[in-house]
Amino acid sequence: MTGTALITGGHRGIGLGIARALHAEGFALALASEAPEDDAEVRAAVDELGATYLRHDLRSDDPGALLDRVEVTVGPVTTLVSNAGVPAMARGDLLEMSPESFDRCHEVNLRGAFFLAQHAAKRMIALPDAPYRSILFVTSVSATMVSVERGEYCISKAGASMMAQLFAARLAADGIGVYELRPGIVETGMTAAVHDAYTARIKGGLVPARRWGKPADIGAVVAPLATGAMRFATGAVIPVDGGLSIHRL
Repeated sequence: MTGTALITGGHRGIGLGIARALHAEGFALALASEAPEDDAEVRAAVDELGATYLRHDLRSDDPGALLDRVEVTVGPVTTLVSNAGVPAMARGDLLEMSPESFDRCHEVNLRGAFFLAQHAAKRMIALPDAPYRSILFVTSVSATMVSVERGEYCISKAGASMMAQLFAARLAADGIGVYELRPGIVETGMTAAVHDAYTARIKGGLVPARRWGKPADIGAVVAPLATGAMRFATGAVIPVDGGLSIHRL
């Protein structure tokens, strides 16, 4: 048995790419986000993957209640993919950043992600060693690469990177693998507004691979981590960015 994966934000973008990869590995899937059940992307993902969808707002809803619902409908969560995140409310001057945008990024990308992982980890410790248990945090190259026009997002992802390290150290002795994936410039709804600008920069060499990242690129990396093929690499930080974060002259 491969296990049950809970993927936050799993109905679209990077989350959907991950869901497709884990579906191919035989995982039972639970997808969670704040989108309504009748959302077109939600329905399409559920129909394609045979997944269970559970509406959940990371900012305000009880993470324990979400895990209870997954256990009842799908089974105990053996893999948590902490993928859901929000960008800055508006790109602009760092000196004009609003408290509302700062708080929103941190409520979702940090606080909500932390307490869901905390609740999931406690339950995973009580589960058998097989199937493999893991927590995967999808952060961003923005955890270390500066974008002054969206500082709140960068700060939240830097915090999420430390969060992944903390969970990895705490759970290693329990046989639970924790990994951080740092996507680069990925073609999703979140990047649609800056697509043309980034396309020109990518072609100009910003990304050594000279192409946009795809959600499937992230899914391809997640699959061996979630199945335990890289279990002794717990705590690993994996850039999935086509070389974007390589320091170059």
